[in-house]
Amino acid sequence: MKTARLRKALKGLTNAVTRFPLTTLFLIGAVIVNAVDIHQGEDYSKYLLTLIVGAFLGAVAQVIYERFFQGNSIRIVLSCGAALLTIGYYLIIMPSPRLSEEINIRTAVALFALLIAFIWIPSVKSKATFNESFMIAFKAFFISLFFAGIIFAGTSIIIAATDVLLFEVDSDAYPHAANIIFILFAPLYFLSLIPVYYGKSDENEPGEKMELKEETINKTADCPKYLEILISYIIIPLTAVFTLILVIYIALNISSDFWTDNLLEPMFVSYSITVILVYILASRLENRFAGLFRKIFPKVLVPIAIFQTIASMMKIGDTGITHTRYYVIAFGIFAIASGILFSFLPVRKNGIIAVILIIISAISIIPPVDAFTVSRNNQIGIIRDTLIKNNMLDNDRIIPRADIPDRDRGKIVEALGYLNRLDYIHMVSFLPPGFDYYSDFEKVFGFGKYGRKDETKFAYFRLDTNAILDIAGYDILTEITVGIPRTYESYDIIGTINKAGESFTLDKTGTPDDCIISLLDGDKRELLNFSTREVFDKFVENDENVKELISPEEATFTKENQHAAITVVVKNLNYQLLQDRLSYYDADIFILVKIK
Repeated sequence: MKTARLRKALKGLTNAVTRFPLTTLFLIGAVIVNAVDIHQGEDYSKYLLTLIVGAFLGAVAQVIYERFFQGNSIRIVLSCGAALLTIGYYLIIMPSPRLSEEINIRTAVALFALLIAFIWIPSVKSKATFNESFMIAFKAFFISLFFAGIIFAGTSIIIAATDVLLFEVDSDAYPHAANIIFILFAPLYFLSLIPVYYGKSDENEPGEKMELKEETINKTADCPKYLEILISYIIIPLTAVFTLILVIYIALNISSDFWTDNLLEPMFVSYSITVILVYILASRLENRFAGLFRKIFPKVLVPIAIFQTIASMMKIGDTGITHTRYYVIAFGIFAIASGILFSFLPVRKNGIIAVILIIISAISIIPPVDAFTVSRNNQIGIIRDTLIKNNMLDNDRIIPRADIPDRDRGKIVEALGYLNRLDYIHMVSFLPPGFDYYSDFEKVFGFGKYGRKDETKFAYFRLDTNAILDIAGYDILTEITVGIPRTYESYDIIGTINKAGESFTLDKTGTPDDCIISLLDGDKRELLNFSTREVFDKFVENDENVKELISPEEATFTKENQHAAITVVVKNLNYQLLQDRLSYYDADIFILVKIK
């Protein structure tokens, strides 16, 4: 019996490989690229992301072929189209020096839209509904994730036992195992659990084979008893209680905090996602709880989503449009449409919301109405309008002024800070050439980024003591103290590094307003330097959003070039703002150095 199950699972994997050949090739390529990245410590993220996009495109091309076409020639054409789109994606991201926040978010949204398309396409004008295909994909995702997790845990135990009992095993064995299991095995196992749906090729199939296919699809789409109990008697009642709390909060605060509380946006988005997801999963359940949920909750979702969308739009007047607010509003519109459709259409028509979601996702990443183009233009417009209002702009040249109102000062600081975080500074036409956000702000605008001259501010941050630092790929790790000498200059040698027969020196140079870490070769030529002032400026800029206890991600800063990479991890940090600028800072930091 166990042998038969194993044989069936292996057959499912081989069938997935032959059914999705292009996706399999891209996944194998992704595993190879990631393996090289793990071994060499180089940055191959662009190639890896491109191959992942290609894998998604290949899977979508295959389900399009199965649903609407037959014949190998059409299949080859669709696969070639997916491959060309993958090449096009790489050509788009290739000129960028790194994977920016914009590239990552655009790609994530595109992959999400492709996933929804993968689930929705088999239900287009088909006997299989979107609810069935969604349930199948939902189950397949968690089953494949569960098995991948079990296999990785077992593999890790074997590696650890071998390392302790037999011989030393390289620490890279763990990421290599995770690479194969989660990038290759898990997606292929997921695809092996997706049945071949009804399609064009069924027209010539005998009745017995079609009955078998229908039985297979229905069986795969059935909701397991444990999942039905979880949805009907646990998730739905919890969602009902949470809904009641939200409704009471809105009723009590609709004339005050509701319209201005930014912390509520993630909560309302999470609530809307939960309601929509549970509605789809419960659409085929036949019990009283599921029936009441389908009847009541869409009608409750609509007013809640309307209120939150209006609140998000009202906040645009204060902070303008950012890409995050764009997506919150876009999702609010989607939630409103979903609630209305769920209220009036039969559950069999739920696939319409997939179409809406794909369209909204596409709009949000395709210029000129995408989230980033709209937010960039809006933030530049806020700065321009504020400068004009205060007579600070003359023929696209900024006139410094220190006496503008606090509200206008805050608008300029926030908008320019946003543009700087997303690397859009070079697109602001009225800024001087070579403008540096950290060093040139006060000189150009006439006031500093951190408040009025008479304000004094202290802050302290420290790394979580339970944090684990990833030092793989680096040559050395050391801990030092950095700060501003203020009235004098200082120079200290941190240490020497020997690699491949060459000697390198790591030193720190203190100036009245900075402390610079430098890496020098044997001839005392500087290979790379790291300004710790930029680390402090980042914390000053984001201090309202950062708690005293910081995570490794918040504490880590990296600078690299073709010669080396220097990563700074903040252990603890404190600073003082006096007269609108950093008057004092001090920090204990870890320094990791990689020589290429």
